[in-house]
Amino acid sequence: MSTEIVHTGDVVDADLVEAVGQSAGAGVVGYDPRAVAVLAALEEGAEEHIAAARPHKTKVSYANDWALWQEFHGWLAERTGTPLPLTAVTKGTMVGFTVWLDEVKQAAPNSIDRRITGVTVTARGLGAEVPKEATLAARQLVKQYKNDPLRMARGRGKAVALTPADLRRMNTARRGAPTSEADAGSRLPRELPELARLRDRAMNTLRFAIAGRNEEVSCLDDTGIRLVAEGLEVHVPSVKGRPPRDVVVAYGQHADTCPVRCWLAWQQAKLAAGAAAAGPAFLAVDQWGNLGTGRLSPDGCGRAMTRAAERAGLEARITGHSGRRGVVTTGRKRGKRAEKLRRQGGWSAKSPVFWDYIDEGEKWEDAATEGIGL
Repeated sequence: MSTEIVHTGDVVDADLVEAVGQSAGAGVVGYDPRAVAVLAALEEGAEEHIAAARPHKTKVSYANDWALWQEFHGWLAERTGTPLPLTAVTKGTMVGFTVWLDEVKQAAPNSIDRRITGVTVTARGLGAEVPKEATLAARQLVKQYKNDPLRMARGRGKAVALTPADLRRMNTARRGAPTSEADAGSRLPRELPELARLRDRAMNTLRFAIAGRNEEVSCLDDTGIRLVAEGLEVHVPSVKGRPPRDVVVAYGQHADTCPVRCWLAWQQAKLAAGAAAAGPAFLAVDQWGNLGTGRLSPDGCGRAMTRAAERAGLEARITGHSGRRGVVTTGRKRGKRAEKLRRQGGWSAKSPVFWDYIDEGEKWEDAATEGIGL
């Protein structure tokens, strides 16, 4: 007898299903066969809903992780003479994959950690059973790798903190590309269109003020940014399952880095170029200065900040995450409360990254050797 489940908007707790029976509802002791069929259908439906809701970027990352898993299996087959099925995810293969990523691919520990997740999720999606001890053993190994400074140096490490002074240099840099011999190979266009300059200036200052991620900045809408007497009230939408948040942005002290004035200048220019009155906050602009109708992508938002830093001649590589780190470290140095900063950027209360940024901002506060008679 087959049972078809019509999927609704209801959420099924997969953990609850697993707790009362085996995988896919098979062999559930004391259950009517029809109940077993229903549990199996719900289990399959839950996986479909989760996969459908997964962001496109995450899906691409998981596909890349699985491609590396396939490459590892090819490498292993060459050495053993025996190819293993890709769905044979065991403690041995997962630990072997982890060691291979570390020793052969020279991957950073954080990247290895993420790839373990990608392989696990993909294998389960193909119907393979992934024992908990397999991923646990692999992550115990990664935990040891993270204690090695040389291994950790393989990755990009923490984003460089952006400061208001950096923003001022970025927003006042000339529109032409660098002309020194050292920058002769720069891929920057010879001159940044004025419309793109106004957009980047508004985007970079606003993203700093709201501690916005690339995805969040890309998803901002005109209707979610409201001008009030004190400044801007900004609705940051939910991205990748994170809760939405509403934050306030006060007028800045300097015109070149004031998020409110920079936003208003961009809005005026955008509308004059023919943009709709209520659309995406930040639109694409081509190299000739023509305004597009499409929302600027998350990668585009990140590149805009990196490009502005390059034009300003900043030595450190500024990325999309630099503003999130910078608003915390700068704000804490200026006495802003940690809880205020945490809510501004939407960090969880237990986020280790956020508290690392707080510690950095407090580094010189009441220094241990200050005022002790040295």
